[in-house]
Amino acid sequence: MGEVALVTLRRPEKRNALSIELRGELAGAFEGLGDDDEIGCVVLTGAGSAFCSGMDTDQFGGDRANRERLIETSARAFAALRECRRPVVAAVNGPAIAGGFALALLCDLRLASSAATFGFPELPKGIPPSYAAARAVLPATVAQELCLTGCIVEAPEAQRLGIVREVVADDVVSRAVALAERVSGLPRRAILETKRRTLLERRHLWGFLFEDEERVLRRALLGDPEATGPLARA
Repeated sequence: MGEVALVTLRRPEKRNALSIELRGELAGAFEGLGDDDEIGCVVLTGAGSAFCSGMDTDQFGGDRANRERLIETSARAFAALRECRRPVVAAVNGPAIAGGFALALLCDLRLASSAATFGFPELPKGIPPSYAAARAVLPATVAQELCLTGCIVEAPEAQRLGIVREVVADDVVSRAVALAERVSGLPRRAILETKRRTLLERRHLWGFLFEDEERVLRRALLGDPEATGPLARA
C-alpha cells in the first residue's frame, strides 16, 4: 500500500491561473511523485473557490526570453502530469477553465464538487483549446463541441457527458482522497502496470496531437502572422 500525495494549485487570488512559477512547481511535483516508490496515488486540486482558470495570459508579453520560458514551463508541466507513472485523481473544487480544464482531463479519475464548471472559452482570445486532452477522454462529438463552441458545462452535465465520474455535494477533496486511498490499497505492481498501459495508449493514440499543440503554442508566442488575440500581441 502506498501513500496518497495531495498536490494543490495555490494561487487563489488569481483563481489558480497558471503562472510561469506555478507551472514550474506543478512540473516539479509530478516529476518527483511519478518516481516516488512511497506514493501510491496522487490527488490534484485547487486552493480557494476555483480548480484552475487556465494560463495566466498577463504573462504572454515580455521579451523573447520570457516567452521561451513560458513555452518551456507550459510544456513541462502538462507533460509531467500527462506522463505521471502514478494514478492521479482530480478533485475539481470549482471552475476548471481553459488550461485548467485540460489539467483535469489529463488526470486518470475526476470528481467534481457541485460548484465545478468546465469549458474551453479561450477561442475568442485567439488561443486554441487542448483538443488532445479532450479527445483522449471524450467521444469525438463531445470533444469537438466543447472545443469549437467554448460552452461552459456545470457539474451535473459534466457527469452526464463523462467528464467526471461523480459529483460531490460536500467536500470533494476528502472524497477524492478516499478514492485515492482505495486505489493505493490495491496490489502495487498491478496498479503500476495498469497505469503504464494507459500511458502507452495515450501516447499511441493522441501523442501526435499533444506534440502539435506544443508547436502551435510556440509559433503563436514567438511570432505567427495568423495568430490573433493576446497570442498575436505577445
